[in-house]
Amino acid sequence: MIKGLVPQENITILNIYAPNPGVPKFIKQLLLDLRNEIDSNTIIVGDSNTPLTALKRSSRQKINKKARDLNYTLEEMDLTDIYRTFYPTTSEYTFYSSAHGTFSKIDHMLGHKISLNKFNKIEIIPSTFSDHSGTKLEINSKRNSENHANTWKLNNPPLSDHWVNKEIKMDI
Repeated sequence: MIKGLVPQENITILNIYAPNPGVPKFIKQLLLDLRNEIDSNTIIVGDSNTPLTALKRSSRQKINKKARDLNYTLEEMDLTDIYRTFYPTTSEYTFYSSAHGTFSKIDHMLGHKISLNKFNKIEIIPSTFSDHSGTKLEINSKRNSENHANTWKLNNPPLSDHWVNKEIKMDI
């Protein structure tokens, strides 16, 4: 786990590797154990060794009960697969199994749903030297003033003024 600042904003990067046996249960337990450390500024990356979604509706790839349970935990924690959010129907892969001759997406980048506006883009970077592809996430480097243009905040001090309170009560 790495905690730091990116353009004056807190960020936590949690890199995980999930061992093959019992992957969904392992990840679910890890997330539950770390839930107090995970917030809207957390990005969880790594080799989860399990697909979170079927890449093609017509494919034989099925999501098992334990993976569905993991997805439920992610949903409960308001976490989402950033790549899948940006590209819901794209069939891009992060892993090639030469033993089975199959492609799958088992490397994920998860983030909090309310933080998706912090990301410009995400892409999978093919690798010729590894059976895993890289994933690149571009984080907004500038605060977008448009996001704050319509922000409104109540000015509290006048509410403590006796005369203002009296006027409000009369209007109500």
